[in-house]
Amino acid sequence: MSNPELQVLGQDQAVAVACCSPMVREPLGEEAAADLAKTFKALADPVRLRLLSLIASHEGGEACVCDLTGPFDVSQPTISHHLKVLREAGLVGSERRGTWVYYWLLPAALARLSSLFEAPADGHSG
Repeated sequence: MSNPELQVLGQDQAVAVACCSPMVREPLGEEAAADLAKTFKALADPVRLRLLSLIASHEGGEACVCDLTGPFDVSQPTISHHLKVLREAGLVGSERRGTWVYYWLLPAALARLSSLFEAPADGHSG
């Protein structure tokens, strides 16, 4: 089955572990393609790409939602919606701490995307 396994890392944090071969070695199955399309759709928005970058570059590798609203000319509910899309796509994790929610990148999800386009050692796709 092509669903990623989930490895629990800590308090309600789960990271999708890559299970699929890079596309250059093996064609994607229907389910894997649908999962990846959801991820790419989440990434296909400039605000969400900037949010990922802000979270990744934030000190300590995680950012409070309160730190993510300032750089954008959109409302806080819109930022929360974009963060929800990223979370549902498995790209970021989150945790409520008091009145604020903190976000971090899920490294295994990014590694999975990176490995998709990994070229074979011989430089050929076959």
